[in-house]
Amino acid sequence: MAKGLLVTYALWAVGGPAGLHHLYLGRDTHALLWMLTLGGGGLGWLWEFWKLPSFVAQANRPQRQRQSSVERTPPLSFIRFVAQVIVGIYFGLVALISLSFMANFYIVGLPLAVGLGVLLVAAVGNQTSDFKNTLGAAFLISPIFYGRPIAILPISLAASITAQKHRRYKTSVGSETLSVRLYRLGLAYLAFTGPLAYSTFCNTAATLSYVAETLGSFLSWFSFFPLLGRITESVFLLPYRIWRLLVGDPGFSNNSFREWEKLYEFVNSFQDEKRQLAYQVLSVSEGATNEEIHRRYRELVKIWHPDHNRHQTEEAQRHFLEIQAAYEALSQPRKPKGSWRSSQQH
Repeated sequence: MAKGLLVTYALWAVGGPAGLHHLYLGRDTHALLWMLTLGGGGLGWLWEFWKLPSFVAQANRPQRQRQSSVERTPPLSFIRFVAQVIVGIYFGLVALISLSFMANFYIVGLPLAVGLGVLLVAAVGNQTSDFKNTLGAAFLISPIFYGRPIAILPISLAASITAQKHRRYKTSVGSETLSVRLYRLGLAYLAFTGPLAYSTFCNTAATLSYVAETLGSFLSWFSFFPLLGRITESVFLLPYRIWRLLVGDPGFSNNSFREWEKLYEFVNSFQDEKRQLAYQVLSVSEGATNEEIHRRYRELVKIWHPDHNRHQTEEAQRHFLEIQAAYEALSQPRKPKGSWRSSQQH
């Protein structure tokens, strides 16, 4: 049955961030992407206003015209590439928050999550990419940055480049009932949100700590890129500014010092807690010198190395990773208390 443009615009206006219009047009992958990102943070949903006629035309295209383009290679899209990198990073951050407690997370869980995010964007519309090669690139890069959250970025870049290299048009498949499509989308949605919901409600403190750690790292990057810092600051505070404008607060000015001060203190509170836990893991006092911390780290590594504890491999692996994380946390120089802006000036 032919798809209507007016119905598409109506669904876009009512449930656009949830992907209802894409579900109506048979673009299930795009609908799932919008469900997991709330319409690409709202920006993708608004940008689609001008693209809906082409989406409807593509959905109403005869089957033989779709098959005739399968053998050709789709044109290179910079927008799709950037979206792949961003969604790959997004999936990686969600996995870092909700699944990092798993053994071998940085070898299996993280590259798998980032690769699936890249593949989801690659499969939007009438295009797709090679599943094995894209995930293979993600798994090859992950050991290089083992144990470091920054691994999300190079893994996403490698997977996105590979996905673009192996891009192709989708082959035509038979139509499926709406119930089957909804069932598949529901399973994918639960697979993404289930672990995150569990971590949020059952392990709230650790989840907040991971979020704070991510924000802390993100804020520290601004000291090297002042212009980027100001732009990102405006983006972060835009929803808050709009809300204050709608509720009518004429006294609100462009000075966002107090807002950033609260965020900085929130992040620092969890960074301090992380260092306290690190001292406990290594069994050293807070006043321990770098030499004492390093000596204690080497002692514990010898004790809990998995190769020396083959009779209790899982427990040794857990302790070994905790010791490494604690040593890494204490090896980083501790920033003095102060505001984010004052730290930038220094």
